[in-house]
Amino acid sequence: MQNIKNIVAVASGKGGVGKSTTTVNLALAMAAEGYRVGILDADIYGPSMGTMLGVAPTTRPEPVGENAMKPVKAHGLEVMSIAFLIDDSQPMVWRGPMASGALQQLLTQTEWSDLDFLFVDMPPGTGDIQLTISQKVPVSGAVIVTTPQDIALLDARKGIEMFRKVDIPVLGIVENMSVHICSQCGHAEEIFGSGGGADLSRAYDAPLLGQLPLKMAIREAVDGGKPTLVADPEGPESQVYRSTARQVVDALKTRSGAQQAMPNISVNRD
Repeated sequence: MQNIKNIVAVASGKGGVGKSTTTVNLALAMAAEGYRVGILDADIYGPSMGTMLGVAPTTRPEPVGENAMKPVKAHGLEVMSIAFLIDDSQPMVWRGPMASGALQQLLTQTEWSDLDFLFVDMPPGTGDIQLTISQKVPVSGAVIVTTPQDIALLDARKGIEMFRKVDIPVLGIVENMSVHICSQCGHAEEIFGSGGGADLSRAYDAPLLGQLPLKMAIREAVDGGKPTLVADPEGPESQVYRSTARQVVDALKTRSGAQQAMPNISVNRD
């Protein structure tokens, strides 16, 4: 993975909060900003990147030499997922070490091009896969995805604490399903509560990067293999994703500048 400048993990404490949808749209937004971008689907048990990007179920990576393979390309992104190596209906009935081993193969045997950003779509939770990523990959930072719901926020806090324990900076928080707007009458309703993402942002001094509505078009777009940035590149949700991408870039630049500004202290015996 020496060809990759920045590796960004997109994580959540629990499933069903729109983490993978955020990952794919954030990657496409970064590509729309002019960067070279890839996605690693680290969810071994429930890979979804192939479907979200419209990759045919029979697609297989191109082999390189005896042990390596090239990532699949879709909508201008380089993508690697366990879904490209197994039958579409085959479940991964594996214990944790087996899943971690499969992930390490994806990490070490994929020949990425020169990329500015690689987004890692993490599985929910704080288990084996998360530890493997944090120990085997030089992650530049993490983006936490949550909904305003109290239960989702509870698990999101655990995700943030996990990254703190392994010294990976949290670049910011994305709040999904902030508000539902009726497609028939336009009535706005905060189904999952309000202010949760902002509260989490203040508690952990991590910026609230963006808030996305609970909207049928976002779900239909990823289900159809053409995420929001592809289906409606000039729409309001696409602009939120692009703003989020720019803030991720700024956060990484700030962190890189802070590291470079640290003084070198040497002690000499006279």
